[in-house]
Amino acid sequence: MAGVQNSLTKSDVSPTMEAVDMDPSSGANIFNTEYKKHGDLREMLDSSKDSQKLDAMKRIIAMLAKGRDVSDLFPAVVKNVASKNIEIKKLVYVYLSRYAEEKQDLALLSISTFQRALKDPNQLIRASALRVLSSIRVPVIVPIMLPAIKESAVDMSPFVRKTAAHAIPKLYSLDPDMKEELIAIIEKLLADRTTLVVGSAAMAFEEVCPDRIDLIHKNYRKLVNLLVDVDEWGQVTLLNMLTRYARTQFVDPNLGMDYSSQMEKDFYENSDDEEEQERIIIEEDKIKPIYKMDPDHRLLLRSTKPLLQSRNASVVMATSQLYWHLAPKPEIQVVAKALVRLLRSHYEVQAIVLNSIASMTIQDQGGARIFLPYIRLFFVRGCDPSHVKILKLEILTNLARADNISILLREFQSYISGGEKSSVAATIQAIGRCAASIPEVTATCLSGLVQLLSSPDQAVVAESVLEIKKLLQTQEDEHTDIISMMAKLIDTIEVSSARAAVLWVVGEYCRRIPLLAPDVLRKLAKSFCSESDEVKLQVLNLAVKLCLTNPKQTKLLTQYVLNLAKYDMNYDIRDRARYIRAFLFPAGDPAAIHKLAKTVFLAGKPPPSYESKFKNRHEYQLGSLSHYINAKASGYQDLPEFPDVPPDPTVRAVEPPKPAENPWKKEDGRNSTKGGNFYDSDQAKKGGKGSESESSGTSDSGSSSSESSSEESEAEVRPKKIVAPVKKVQPAKPVPKTVVAKKPVESDSSDDSDSSSDEEDEPVKPKSKPSKPSVGGKPTSSSRAAPAPQPKSNLDLLLDLDAPADIGPAALTPTAGEILPSTPTSSDANIELGDAQPMFVSTTPVELLNKLTTGGIQVNYRFTRHAHLYAPDMMAIELTFNNTSREESGEIKVGSKRLASGMSLHEFPGILNLAPDQTLSATLGVDFRDTTQPAKFDIVIGNRPNAVSLQVPTGEMVKPVRMAENTFQKEQGKLRGMCETRGKVELPSQACDTASICSRVYKAANVLQVPSGNTNILQFAGKTLSLKNLVLVSLIDSNEVIVNTENIVIGSMILKEIKASLEKA
Repeated sequence: MAGVQNSLTKSDVSPTMEAVDMDPSSGANIFNTEYKKHGDLREMLDSSKDSQKLDAMKRIIAMLAKGRDVSDLFPAVVKNVASKNIEIKKLVYVYLSRYAEEKQDLALLSISTFQRALKDPNQLIRASALRVLSSIRVPVIVPIMLPAIKESAVDMSPFVRKTAAHAIPKLYSLDPDMKEELIAIIEKLLADRTTLVVGSAAMAFEEVCPDRIDLIHKNYRKLVNLLVDVDEWGQVTLLNMLTRYARTQFVDPNLGMDYSSQMEKDFYENSDDEEEQERIIIEEDKIKPIYKMDPDHRLLLRSTKPLLQSRNASVVMATSQLYWHLAPKPEIQVVAKALVRLLRSHYEVQAIVLNSIASMTIQDQGGARIFLPYIRLFFVRGCDPSHVKILKLEILTNLARADNISILLREFQSYISGGEKSSVAATIQAIGRCAASIPEVTATCLSGLVQLLSSPDQAVVAESVLEIKKLLQTQEDEHTDIISMMAKLIDTIEVSSARAAVLWVVGEYCRRIPLLAPDVLRKLAKSFCSESDEVKLQVLNLAVKLCLTNPKQTKLLTQYVLNLAKYDMNYDIRDRARYIRAFLFPAGDPAAIHKLAKTVFLAGKPPPSYESKFKNRHEYQLGSLSHYINAKASGYQDLPEFPDVPPDPTVRAVEPPKPAENPWKKEDGRNSTKGGNFYDSDQAKKGGKGSESESSGTSDSGSSSSESSSEESEAEVRPKKIVAPVKKVQPAKPVPKTVVAKKPVESDSSDDSDSSSDEEDEPVKPKSKPSKPSVGGKPTSSSRAAPAPQPKSNLDLLLDLDAPADIGPAALTPTAGEILPSTPTSSDANIELGDAQPMFVSTTPVELLNKLTTGGIQVNYRFTRHAHLYAPDMMAIELTFNNTSREESGEIKVGSKRLASGMSLHEFPGILNLAPDQTLSATLGVDFRDTTQPAKFDIVIGNRPNAVSLQVPTGEMVKPVRMAENTFQKEQGKLRGMCETRGKVELPSQACDTASICSRVYKAANVLQVPSGNTNILQFAGKTLSLKNLVLVSLIDSNEVIVNTENIVIGSMILKEIKASLEKA
């Protein structure tokens, strides 16, 4: 049968398809991984034709996309890194990024190749090499990544500097200890005047050091001016960063604002208006000056307003939240039109925008007023998803006013006729909210809801009943006809919540319908047992109210209902029945209790308050994930509050950097354009002082700042042939002035890859780098005598392999973050981490198998708190076998194992025979993998398996660690947040001294006390046996226990065990 299928498959293939499959250059065969085997791919990669190499790389990437393992092609692929075809290089970099972390040894062999590529004249190759180098998630190359990022951060190409900014968060996530060095690089990148770099630098700033607002002070005006020209995703990051910055540096613009005269003003104000004298408002005999907006605050609002017309929805949303949190309320109206425009986008974007608008419209003065002109754009369409409909209904309800309520009610009426149950229920709730908030239409809405009670749809009737119930509590009229109609619907309503609402209404207003209320109770008493718990509780409430107001007709019926509830399955109903019986049929003085019963059960109820679910969302930043889900998401930072007093504004008044004088400039008086930038304008190439911008951060166009940045960068990085200053420079001693040691290098805005590299390298090579202090504060090798040659480490020998000649030792020697074996510094001398012996070992055995179930063999176990000889990750458990019978036991061994994933068990040596009254011990090794799951296996005794489940206390999974106090505090600081578990403890009077506390902690967990300089704090340290996670225990003031560890489950369990041991009487 298989042969027939194969023959049919081959015969069905057309000649055209065969030609396509056999053509290696055909694009249709990219994802056909069966065409070539790995041997053919190696031949194609070794070919001299770029077309075959490109086709081979496409097939390899296609196999990667399908999840195939092509790691054996790593050597053949790496050789093509030096290819001149940029497409081949891109695919090679994609391949290397995929296998860099998985194949660490192979990735380390290619580091020298990447470092050579960092010196390539082509900017795309330099950037790609840095991107791949930063994608290698191997800790050993961290010391190499830092110098590479430092060098790329001052590269002449803005594209390379942009890539360096993207590599900073990757290095920070790999080694957070390098934060200070990375902050210095971020400071340089934030000072860059190229729009391509600014957005990425802001992203690195937000990831590494979002609290360092001092880095933004001197760059604030420049960032605001360049904001319009930055790429879209960079604009989003910058807007969020500037929003948080402005909230800390500027005072609330709405402070003391009189909106009565300001609401109709235009958004843009004249400069004359800004210089206007402060107005005075007299309130309660107090004179309060209105806050005059800071010029930098006004600059931010003016510069961001054009972004409201961006085509990117994220940019519009970020700009809108900036205006919402920073702008005066009369000026927020420009946001409305921009957000309404986004409602034409995809449903995902609509949901975010509508969620934000719903939160804004809660506030009448700032939000609802600006969206009233666009109220018709929020009408629900038939094709809208349910969540979009509900959000639109929320907005329409917030925008409801007396002048537009008639339009909204007609619109709501059309929504009820068709649609999903959720949207119909939301529509009825919207009608109820409108009726409660606008008294003029309360009666109309109430009559409309009463008409809906006759709807054939049960969902409509149920929601109508619930809303009528709320509205009746807010009305002073009796509405006897409505209550009677609801009481008659008890036979037809099937929804439990609606039936319970009808019963509540009947019970609350039973005096208005004295004839119908007892009949409703009679009907519900018949079906009491089949009703839901919610309805049963309301039946009990109805019974007690009728018994108090009309005891002649309902006393016996109430007793019957109470007897039914007495034996109900739900304990809440049984308790309610006992509670009511104690009031209605007391054993003592009935008169006094009867008066109390009327006070309790017939008390007046306050009317319900209609509150929107978006009421409390102002706590979160508008448009954020936390704002959308109405809960604090992971990584969310609260928006700072406005300061009461504005900080010093002079920190942002920074003089623009002047170009440095280049002593290599020729004095021939001619303007040479040989070394000019490719993207420089004609005016910039002509030279002259007129083209140099003296912007201080207040210019309105990004292009002028870009031109000035390119000229300043050329003056600092490469020579320009213009007339030198007054002082001549001797040609014999070309000592160029460098700006690198004094301030961050500001590179030019672009770079030509090949054309000008050879011409520019010659004058740059003679430049000698000035001596400057390194990161650690020690002088570099250029400022002192050459030291004696040191023996090379393994990493140095690895990097010397195939290292290019132009890469000096500085490129391979890390300046900070050395992780290779080296001489310990003074800061590392106090760090002591070593295993220690346990302070307590239990000698009390615990029963594992009872002699009655095994035929006379008693099996006990005991935790030895030592590692097993077979593996250090295994826990040694001592098993004791005692033969209490009169017969020999036979062979004793471990049978089948039923262990959880990851757990392992080392069997004890089998016991051939156990004589009567004989006792033997054996050691069992179990690796629990730091989980609380038991180890399940069988112990075979005389060919009879006995199933056992060995549950280990969490404190036994830890082994003690010797640690210094400073190391304890350092490690504890890393394990905060979710890695920290706290609990209160109450020590018994006989165990309040330090010795007793330590003894009880040792019994609960296998840890070791850490010396502490504070007598009120006891510290203990240990680490888990399997995964070696640190477990740090602190006891503060003898009433609070803190456990810090990466494993949250282990931490909470150890806390419970220590707490139980300490509180044991």
